[in-house]
Amino acid sequence: MALLDHLGITVVDIERGRAQFHPVLTALGYEFGSEAENGISWHHGDETEIIIFAPHEEGSAPHVHGRVGWQHLAFALDTRDEVDRLHAVAVAAGWSVVREPKIFTRFSENYYASFVEDDSGIRVEFMHNPPRS
Repeated sequence: MALLDHLGITVVDIERGRAQFHPVLTALGYEFGSEAENGISWHHGDETEIIIFAPHEEGSAPHVHGRVGWQHLAFALDTRDEVDRLHAVAVAAGWSVVREPKIFTRFSENYYASFVEDDSGIRVEFMHNPPRS
């Protein structure tokens, strides 16, 4: 059973959201699911589904990190190389770099991660955290 069944994210512009999320999610092993008038989904087998939605109001402002609401979503990856690869995929799809891939010793001596943000202010982390030696 999936710990997280689905995650819905409202983006400022649905087509820009598709352009930014599709390459990243497919690189993570998600497959395109469905498309409706106001949403697009990707799924990971029979488990977690990620859906982006169009805003209810025209001219909606992007989310600002640190305000109440979304903080970030972290994807655990098997290797540092995978963190680097996903970071590059995201940047190529137009995500902004928040933090380049590096070791974050404040978490552990092995915690390797990068942070990116889409045009809607949605922040994603790609991380690799092997057990301490």
